[in-house]
Amino acid sequence: MPIDASRALAAEPRTGGISWTAKDVQLYHLGIGAGANPDKDDPATDPDELRYTLESRLHVLPSFATVAGSGAPGVISGLSVPGVDVELAKVLHGGQSLRIHRPIPAEGTATATHRLAAVHDKGKAAVLVLRTDVADAAGPLWTADARIFVRGEGGWGGDRGPSTRVDPPATGPDRTVERPVRPDQALLYRLSGDWNPLHADPEFATLAGFDKPILHGLCTYGITLKAVVDTLLGGDVTRVRSYTTRFAGVVYPGETLRIRMWRRKGSVQVVVSAVERGDAPVLADTVVEHS
Repeated sequence: MPIDASRALAAEPRTGGISWTAKDVQLYHLGIGAGANPDKDDPATDPDELRYTLESRLHVLPSFATVAGSGAPGVISGLSVPGVDVELAKVLHGGQSLRIHRPIPAEGTATATHRLAAVHDKGKAAVLVLRTDVADAAGPLWTADARIFVRGEGGWGGDRGPSTRVDPPATGPDRTVERPVRPDQALLYRLSGDWNPLHADPEFATLAGFDKPILHGLCTYGITLKAVVDTLLGGDVTRVRSYTTRFAGVVYPGETLRIRMWRRKGSVQVVVSAVERGDAPVLADTVVEHS
């Protein structure tokens, strides 16, 4: 079996230094659509957008943590864990959780510790949960869990893992916004470090079972968090405490995201769909906890 769960879970954590600059933050923000907000008359110069793009005013959207220092956590690096030997074409990013311990600085140097936190047997697939803890000299910054979905690698009788499903809203959304995805969005976003050819190479996308390259799930993840912060949190990135989602479907560059938001006490529940494909599900079980 390509996944040896016992060996993988027993592997020693891997620790290394990471660093990022304001330029890295700006590039990430541009990759998730900053400066192109369709709700603004002149988004490139709007003060609300300049918080994401101008170094003298720079605020860091917490989802930047998913690319800080070394690119997207989990999807590629999780495959190098001892006991894991699978084909990249069988791998999808199934979900992402992020807990912010304090605001992320615009420039920083930190230590990242990666370990495999769990291996779940879903029958027709395996799910690897790679946990990354990041801290700098002042203490913990964030904890990220990447859930890696490996098709065709389940069925060994292991633990199925906990359910992450969130009850669907019983009422209409409090706010709905639409965010266009540029045709070159994946090409721009991958410059922040996620080089999986699934998002750029048509031949590889076909091998993986898709008609054409798809958008990074973490790009949709960032687009969605920015929409929530800008729409319901007054643009204050420091209010975000945690952010969890399940990647329920793909997005193709050039499509439009419909982002529905429901206010809850201390949180926002979110559902994201692709407009052009009849509101096909994109993000589900999505919750942003905030102060």
